[in-house]
Amino acid sequence: MEAEIKLGYDDVRLANAVAKAISPDNVKTPKGLSITTTRHTKRVMTRIEYDGKLATFIATIDDLLFCASTAEKALQTAGRFE
Repeated sequence: MEAEIKLGYDDVRLANAVAKAISPDNVKTPKGLSITTTRHTKRVMTRIEYDGKLATFIATIDDLLFCASTAEKALQTAGRFE
């Protein structure tokens, strides 16, 4: 299974901050799971590949989106990207 998640932002700095915030989660993954996150101008793109159970694949996508949302809210609350 594979998925590509693209998140768009109005500000390059916000896109960069979100990409950095979610990238550390990509270091340790279960066997058969590959996650890569990159930033291209105002977009953060994450590619997920997994050869295991569908439930784990969906949970991984859900976790990634939750982490991105949390990073966005934290950065906006800090007043850096309004």
